[in-house]
Amino acid sequence: MEVLAKIAFGVYTLVILGGAVLAVSSSSLVRALIGLITTLIGVAGMYLLLATPFMAFMQLLIYVGAVSVLIFFAVMLTRAEQGGDEADKAPMKRYVFGLAATMAPAAILGWLVLTRPAPSVAVPVEVPIKQLGEGLLGSYFLPFELISVILMVAMSGAVLLVWEKRGQRNGGDK
Repeated sequence: MEVLAKIAFGVYTLVILGGAVLAVSSSSLVRALIGLITTLIGVAGMYLLLATPFMAFMQLLIYVGAVSVLIFFAVMLTRAEQGGDEADKAPMKRYVFGLAATMAPAAILGWLVLTRPAPSVAVPVEVPIKQLGEGLLGSYFLPFELISVILMVAMSGAVLLVWEKRGQRNGGDK
């Protein structure tokens, strides 16, 4: 069974890395979003390997479902300018800066992990899903609802801005 877990870990790692590469290397925003969704699905698989099916389901429901749809609508409702700020830079220079931005945090975190090992941590107590739900929706009910309202207002504002820009472009005041 341990061999199957290692194989699944390798597969999920490849899915995460493949989606990440697609997300950052794609020139199309829709393809980049597909890469993000692929990465998030791989993370849900990692949660399954950690024997936390509730977290895997929440990953799929919240991030893959809701957040990805929100980003998709934002991409579809806005029109990107052709040839933005990055168009004038040489591609090689962009890749070097991207590699430096990736390697700097990795080097710092790697150095911290190697020089300051974390003390052993006891296995945490398992919390039942019912108790977790009551805890989240009991004391955190108001922040949870406020976040929902903020996301709704942001999406409505994006739609309104696009509506006004399209009306001005077409010569109407609708």
